[in-house]
Formats: sequence, C-alpha cells, structure tokens
Amino acid sequence: MFIQVITGTTSDPEGLQRQAERWELELRPGATGFLGSTGGVTDDGRFIMAARFESEAAARTNSARQEQGAWWAETEKYLGGVAFHEGTDIMTTMGGGSNDAGFVQVMRGRLADREKAARLIARMGEFEALMRQHRPEFMGDVAVLHADGTYTDLIYFTSEAEAREGEQKPMPAEGQEMFEEFMATMPVDEYFDLKEPWLR
Repeated sequence: MFIQVITGTTSDPEGLQRQAERWELELRPGATGFLGSTGGVTDDGRFIMAARFESEAAARTNSARQEQGAWWAETEKYLGGVAFHEGTDIMTTMGGGSNDAGFVQVMRGRLADREKAARLIARMGEFEALMRQHRPEFMGDVAVLHADGTYTDLIYFTSEAEAREGEQKPMPAEGQEMFEEFMATMPVDEYFDLKEPWLR
C-alpha cells in the first residue's frame, strides 16, 4: 500500500468538500489502484487528506492524469500552506480504518526511536487485544511513516463523545505502559480532530 497525505489550511471548508465530492463522482472511476481516503477540516480550519493506493506507481499514474491536474488546480484555490507527505511503511490495527467511523483523530509527529518503535510494533497483537476489550469505541488505526522521519496516524472511533469517554477510562497497567512507550517513541506534534470526517 502507498499513502499520500496532504495538509493545509482553508477558509472555505464547504467549497473544499464540494471539490472532494466532485473528485468522487468525476475522477474516482478512472483512478486505477485507488483504495480509499480519509480527510476533513478541523474546527480551526486545518485540512488533512490521506489517500490510499495499491502502490506508489498507481498513485503516480493517477497524479499524471490530465483531469487530475485540472481538478487539483481548482482545489488548490481553497487551500493555503499545502504540504505533501507520503510513504509505503504502513502499520494497521484491527484491519485499518473504517468508513463507518463517526470521528477520526489524526496525529502528526516525528519518530524518535526507530528500533524501539519496531519492538513495540512487534507487540501490536497485545495492544490490539487490550483495545478490543477496554475501548469498544476504537474501530481501527492506520499509521504511515514518511521518508523525512515524520509520521501520520489516523485513529477511527464510533463517535467523538464515545472517544472522549473512553479516554477517561483507566487501562490495565500493561496497556498503559505500552501506550506511554508509544507516545515517547512517536511524540505527537499536531492533532487533527475530524468531527465530520470525509470517508471514502
């Protein structure tokens, strides 16, 4: 899998969403290898979109389409401070994301210790079992490591209210320890709370 992440700011989230809907109707049918996307705009106007493709080659082929270029030229008018990140180093929990999610929290940060992260990832089965038992509102997770050492982590929940309630529940000691290790190994620089996520 290959994931491309686009971030920026917008003063017209409705216009941006119309462009996303237009892409779905007009361009998606010809987007070979496109698997889906997660995006949206935060309350303070920050935009993020993570598009998943079968491969990097499929993503490049899509970007090279004339209609894709024309669509992006129009879409870019709704955005400021656009940045792109991408990668094939991807980790999923509970099968990845869900288009049934009512709330998505995206974390962007930098990998502080690659070796320690690899050891923690090897224990993801334990973490997943704990989440299934103690955080029923957690629907799945998709994380991608980018070439510059930053990462994007998309976490899917049934609803924001249930996610906030779940945050307050104590985890078993082993789960809390693992969570704290993850946070130290992959510190978060920025959160995007997508209260009305665009899921495709």
